[in-house]
Parts: sequence; C-alpha cells; structure tokens
Amino acid sequence: MLEALDEAAVGRWSRAVVDTLAQARGRLDELNVFPVPDGDTGTNLLMTAEAGRAALETADGAESSWTVLARGAVLGARGNSGAILAQLLHGLADALAGARRVDGRALAEALAAASRTAYTAVADPEEGTFLTVARAGAEAAVAAVAAGRERLADVVHAAAEGALTALQATPGQLAALRDAGVVDAGGAGWCLVLDALVGTVTGTVPARAPLGGRPARLRGLPAPVPAAPAPGPGSEVQFLLADSDETAVARLRTRLAELGDCLVVVGVDTPGGREWNVHVHVADVGAAVEAGIEAGRPHRISVTALAPVRAPLAAAGTRATVALTCSAGLADLFAGEGVAVLTAPVGELTEDAVLAAVLGTGAAQVVVLPNHAEATAVTARAAERAREDGRDVVVVPTRSAVQGLAALAVADPARRFGDDVVAMAEAAAATRWAEVTVAGHDALTSAGRCAAGDVLGSAEGDVVVIGPDLAAVARDLLDRLLSAGGEMVTVVVGEDPALGDAVCAHLAAVHPTVDVVRYAGGAGAVPLLVGVE
Repeated sequence: MLEALDEAAVGRWSRAVVDTLAQARGRLDELNVFPVPDGDTGTNLLMTAEAGRAALETADGAESSWTVLARGAVLGARGNSGAILAQLLHGLADALAGARRVDGRALAEALAAASRTAYTAVADPEEGTFLTVARAGAEAAVAAVAAGRERLADVVHAAAEGALTALQATPGQLAALRDAGVVDAGGAGWCLVLDALVGTVTGTVPARAPLGGRPARLRGLPAPVPAAPAPGPGSEVQFLLADSDETAVARLRTRLAELGDCLVVVGVDTPGGREWNVHVHVADVGAAVEAGIEAGRPHRISVTALAPVRAPLAAAGTRATVALTCSAGLADLFAGEGVAVLTAPVGELTEDAVLAAVLGTGAAQVVVLPNHAEATAVTARAAERAREDGRDVVVVPTRSAVQGLAALAVADPARRFGDDVVAMAEAAAATRWAEVTVAGHDALTSAGRCAAGDVLGSAEGDVVVIGPDLAAVARDLLDRLLSAGGEMVTVVVGEDPALGDAVCAHLAAVHPTVDVVRYAGGAGAVPLLVGVE
C-alpha cells in the first residue's frame, strides 16, 4: 500500500493504464456513439496512453515523470478522447511536477485542477461525456479529503467510485447514449485509467468492470456504423502546431470553432518551445489546415473521414478532378481551375482522406492528381476503393504540382473520358519539373554532401545543385533545365516574393524567348517549384 506516489509509481501507473486500455480497446470502441459514432475511442485512448508511456521509457530522468508523461501524451494524442486524456494528464503534471511525493490531499487537488483545465481545452463542452466523468471523480476525491479520508488509498478509491457513478448516469444526460443504450466511451476509458491508479496504489484493481461491452438488448447486432453527417463536418483534422503563441492560438480557436465542432486544443512545453495538439471535426479540410498555417507551423497533420459511406452519384458521365496540394496557395491555385482540392503534407496524407475527397465530388468519373511521387501509392489505393464503390477513377501520376497544372491545361470534358485521361497524362509527362528547397539535415546527395541549411536544387527528384543562396541556386537550376530546351517556364514561389522576382529577372535577361508564368505557392510550399515545357 503506497502512502504517496513517487517517480517510480508514475511509471508503473502509466504501464498499467496501457495494459488496461489494450484489453478494453474493443469494448470501448463499441461504446463509441458520441460525438461521432466512428468506433475509435478505445483505439485513440490507447494510442495516447502508449505515447505517454513511450516518452517515460526514453526519458533521461532530468525531468519529473509527470511532466514527461504529459508531454508524450499531448504530442501523441489521437482523436477527441485522446486529446482530452492528454489534457487531464497535463493538468496533473502542472499541479504535481514539483512534488517528490504526492499524497492523497495533493492528488485530490491535482485531479480537480486537471478537470477544470480539461473543460477549458474543449471549445463546446457537453455534460454526460468524458469531461463529466472526470469532474465527478475529482469532486469525489476532494470530498473524501474534506471528510477526513485523506490517505492516498482513500482518495484514489473515492475518485474511481465517483467517476463510475457519473459514468452510469451518462445515458440520462445525452440522448445519443440513451438511444444506443450505452454509457459514454471516453468516460468509461477514464474510469479504467483511475482503476489502474487504484491498482498502482493498493496492489489490487477494483473487482468490478466500468464497462461490460454493449447492453444485452444490443448484443448480437452489428456495432454502430458511422453515418454521414448531413449537413455537417465530414472529416477529423488533427495536427501539432509549433512556432506559435497564445494570441495566435486564440485566433485559431475562434476560426476553427467557426469551421466545425469537437474542437480540442491542448498546449504543452517541449525542449523546442511550446506546442499545441489541435483536434477538430470540419467539412472544409483545406480551410482548417490553412487556419493552422496562419497560426504557426502545423505538422504531423492527419485527416480522417468521419463518414466513409457511399455518396450519391451525380448524373452518369459527370466528371471531376481531385488535386492534392501541400499549401494554401497551391490549394487556391487548383481550386481556381475548378477542381476539388485536398491539402495535407505528403507524409501525413491518408487513404481515407483521399477516398472521401473522391466520393465527395459526387461524380461518376474522377481524375486524381497526386502532385507528388510519394503520394501516388496512397492515391492509387484510394482509387481502387472508389472503383469498388462504382466510380470510374484514374490516377494521373503527376510527381509535382507543376505537372498537375500542365495536365489541367489540356483537360477537355468534351472528349471521351479515356482519351482525356491520356491527354492529361501525356501533358504531365512532357513537363520537366524541378524545385529549390533547404536541407533539413546533413546528407549525401547525387550532387555531393550537403549540410543542414544548404540550399538544394533538384531536377526530377535528383539533387543537381548545392549552394548557400536561394537565388543563386535557382538561377543555376533554371540554366541547367533550359539547356535542354523549353518554350515555357512555370514558377511557383513559396513565402519569399523576392526569390520570385530574382528568378523572373534572370529568365528575362538570359532566356528572353521563354514564356514565363508565375504563381504564388504561399505558406507551406517549397521556396521554388519550376516546370519546363
């Protein structure tokens, strides 16, 4: 029996939470009907808890285990429920990180503080949810201390019992739970987290289950199936936000609250500065990502379709094009051409997001422009799934946005679909592409060794120029490309208009017979993207 929680006990609790949630994941997923019946609450809670445990296992002991656990959970939080769990752990860390030993009174006060901060992290909190259960557990812990039962074991038992009582009352607070005959999934997960804490303190996990799977009247029936929100948010967007501040995050909160719902924003201090985990359900994925770009530097962006259901087909023969982009400027550029746009960093692009974009067009025939070599495989898998849904979907393997623009330039809806796809593919293949980027780390390239911060000029994916200056590398790269001929150059300039000015001046002086078309790539785009036809 522990009289106080020390650093070692925090680690044991973290491992116990992961083990408990791993066993209960399927049951928690089944209970998930609110706020969206997408059956992933148990999975999201488990992945968040695993991120916290992993951070503890690799820590060097220089920081409090509470701090390390909370930071790992925040940075690895998944979904609405995972973000709330991370905020609760972060609230505990804020209250307990400076304490060598945490007794019953300190834990009760920390649980209360964590509950309050969790409510502030959620833009539109509702009762009968995870938040309600967490608050009830904290209130029961505080009440136990006030009644003179302030031993650590008494406090954790009181918190677990208070949370369980609140969990059992959730169907009476939310119509969605009452209609499905289930308790709140996130709240059930928190009860399991508290039960793991009881086991850590006393050596014995409570001999009762906060959840017993689906009620008897529902057993034998299929688990809840995600239903299309009509109208309303159709995608879950989540990302980490760096290089920002509280003022910018406050503006981001306001903007995302206008765009969708289920908004949770959790901030945490890291060795590289403060970061925020942002979660929201929206209909306009591009607008949500753009809002993140305006607030700072979003990374590890994930987009998940909330309702991967069959969308109604438009009239037979109708066509659409879906273009993938990595920046708001490119998204605006493609949207101006009348195509559907999906904006996300390539490394964080999901098959479900591409499928949702294809089905969302409502067209019977769809062309997909991946616009990056590494996105081709994901788009191909999504296209295959869309074909199973009855759509005629073709991926034109554009390896760059400039190839995508070239493909769009020759698209003609008056042609047969197959002929139009061939013409688009030929135009893309005839466009040589190149880009200017900045090396993020030391590496050996096809042009030699580069160091972090060096400017790289790449043609068709191979580095051909390395230098210290963006404009100088861009000029050298263009001269190399045009030495093989070319009648038109398309340049897409990132965040530095001066680079675009320098490039266009060089083309006018050295290659005066070449037509030049310039576009703004905006925040999130590479410094310079070039296409030669």
